[in-house]
Amino acid sequence: MRDQFETDILQDELAISVARVVATANKRATEMGVDVRQSIITITRITDGEPRWRVNYGSMDYIRRRGGDLIVDVDEDNTTIRRVLRGQ
Repeated sequence: MRDQFETDILQDELAISVARVVATANKRATEMGVDVRQSIITITRITDGEPRWRVNYGSMDYIRRRGGDLIVDVDEDNTTIRRVLRGQ
């Protein structure tokens, strides 16, 4: 069963694309000091103009805390980083 599941994942172009995007964003986030494993991560596909994925890293301890998120925009086609924003 597990082998079939892994085969299905490897044949799913969207799943592979998202995995590449997340790996790219995770690398940049880690370089910027974000503990990826201790973050709430959201991923949004942006299609206005040039398609990209927006990966947002927020604190798991978000109660009574404002800002501080890291946002990494990654190009959908070639997984290059388009821009990085850090919340105040």
